[in-house]
Formats: sequence, C-alpha cells, structure tokens
Amino acid sequence: MRSFVTGTVRDLPKSGIRRFFDIVADMKDVVSLGVGEPDFDTPWHISRTAIAALENGATHYTSNLGTPQLRREIANYLDRRFNARYDWRSEILVTVGVSEALDLVLRAICDPGDEVLYHEPCFVAYPAAVKLARAVPVSVPTYAEESFRLRVEELEKRVTPRTKALLLNFPCNPTGAVLCEENFRELADFAARRDLLLISDEVYSELDYTGAFRSFASMPEIRDRLVLLNGFSKSWAMTGFRLGYACGPREVIDAMMKIHQYGIMSAPTLSQAAGVRAMREGDADVARMREEYRRRRNFLVASLNGMGLETVMPDGAFYVFPSIKSTGLSSEEFALRLLNEHSVAAVPGCAFGECGEGYIRCSYATSMENLKTAVKRIGDFSAALARR
Repeated sequence: MRSFVTGTVRDLPKSGIRRFFDIVADMKDVVSLGVGEPDFDTPWHISRTAIAALENGATHYTSNLGTPQLRREIANYLDRRFNARYDWRSEILVTVGVSEALDLVLRAICDPGDEVLYHEPCFVAYPAAVKLARAVPVSVPTYAEESFRLRVEELEKRVTPRTKALLLNFPCNPTGAVLCEENFRELADFAARRDLLLISDEVYSELDYTGAFRSFASMPEIRDRLVLLNGFSKSWAMTGFRLGYACGPREVIDAMMKIHQYGIMSAPTLSQAAGVRAMREGDADVARMREEYRRRRNFLVASLNGMGLETVMPDGAFYVFPSIKSTGLSSEEFALRLLNEHSVAAVPGCAFGECGEGYIRCSYATSMENLKTAVKRIGDFSAALARR
C-alpha cells in the first residue's frame, strides 16, 4: 500500500528536545534543566479570573480575532511598554500560543520556494515551521564570541531574490542573547533595504535583564513590514493556557485570520479572560519572577565557568548555553552521558541547529536547590572527563 504521508512531513525530524526527554521520562532521581517552561505556578489572581469566567458561563466561541477586551488590553500594553500603537480592531490576532501565530504568518506569506532567513542556534520549531509552509528555511550562524548576536554581514551572504522574510527571536531561545541598540537598528534597516517582512518572536520580552530591551514594534518606520509575535507562556508562567498573539499590518493579520478561522476558530475563552487580567495587573508578578531568574542565572553561569565550561552571560530568557567543546565530546554524547552517569538532563545543542553543536542548553527555570544539585553533578562529570 502506498504511503499517505506527504514527503514534507515524512522528512521532518522530530523535535530534538522532545526526543531527548522521552528518554528522561522513565528515569528516576533526574534533575532536569531541560524543558523551557517556568517552574512558577500561574499567579493566583490570574488563574482565579479564568475560574470566575468559567463560573459565569464564558464557555462559548469568541470572535475569530479574539475578545475585544483582550485585544484592547494587548494594544494598551504595547503602547505602555514600547510606545507602539496598533488598532485592536484589525491589527491584532489572538492565537493558541505563539506557536500557532508563527505557523499562521508563515503560511499566510509564503508561496512554494520562497525563502525565510532565521538565525541559529534557534528554537527547534523555526525550520520545521518554514518547511510546513512549503518555503525554504535558510539558517544564518551566530557565534558565542559575539554574544550570539546576528550580524547583517552574515545575512547579506544568504539573501536572494526569493527571500521573503527574516525571522528573529530576541531574547533568544536557546542562547539568551539580546540585541544591542546598534544591532537592533541594523537588522531593521536590512529588512527595509531588502524589502523583507520582519517576523519578530518576542515571547521572552519581559525576561530581559539589561533593562534596555527594545521591541521592533517601537520603530514606526518599519511597522508596515513587521509582524510581532508574543504571548503569555513565559512572562506570566501561563504555558498551559496556550495563549499568544500577533500584531501587524492589516493585510497580513487578515490573511492570518483566514487560516486561523478555518483551522482553529478562536483561542480558548477562559484563557483570554486570564490574559486580560495578566496584562492589566501582572507587572509585579513578572518583576518578581524575573528577579528570581536573574539570581539563578548568575549562580549557574558562575558555576559553569568555574568548572571550565565556558558560558556567555545571557541577557534574557531563562537559558544558559555553555560550551562543552573542551571535553572532546559531541553535544549529544555529552548530554546522554551526563544523564545516564550523573542524572542531569540538559538538551544537546545540536537540537537547535548545526550552530548549536559543541554546546548544551540548560534551563534555570527550576529551583535553586535543583540548580545546586545539578551543578555538583555536572562538576563531578566534568572532572571525571578531565582525568581520562
């Protein structure tokens, strides 16, 4: 019998993160530095709002675009945080997580054979999402020596007449990189000069430790070629609510809404009610979690550097990306041996693209107690490797 699965899907690799953690699932006494999910519970006043919405019968479909209340709140938030003005009626779409927003924008803009530039190391879904949109993913390397920032010179080497968009993620998963002001403006200028759509995934925007984060939405000169993606999972610890949004030009948002309309209908009603509360009253929650992440980050970076695993200090998100090149092991071999011999789970850097080889990703979205245990075990493993 013939295969009914398309070649595009058949050839997609499974997520390197999930594949690795399928191994972890059946193991005991493992300290996990792996999955990119806040270890904090959703703040209670936000969860309580979802419960109240349920009790009040808010269990029906909303507008395809999202509830007016949430879209207004998103517009207010972006204006307050970044001086960015969006029309809540036509330029904001509420989605089922940022992952759906990414899928929608790529399918809305890409014809078969179009190319999308993105930087590596990167979130594992980016090249797969581009391929599923029947487009061609084109990776652009970033380097630890440059704090994993994206250089326009590298983009210029890879842009072609078929290039349709530039996909960015800063603060970055897995490196924690944040753009400096010069880099920020260079990338915006590049997109304008090359007539590209700029897709900016800013889901970690509130987890910036520099205090100087700039959203591309703050640049009115590129708003006609910018699609901003963001959500509630990381900043407000709302991963299970599956709530994201996209902001952009009316034409693009309308095209995205068509796909969303036929495939999803609307984001969960209870989640949207919780999202309103998060944006309206959740600033203190974000600040509290961010400061705890900062404390953990400082401890973990100092510990890894102290044992000889060179680690760039990340300026955002909740990951560190230490180099394990000095051990002579591949990232997958290092991660598997660390797991099997010392019961610490970290993600091999190769899961994030070829540029991630020679590194591992460690999430500090876990307790300080777990981090101290993990550091002790990683230190024992590194010392054992050095003796051989």
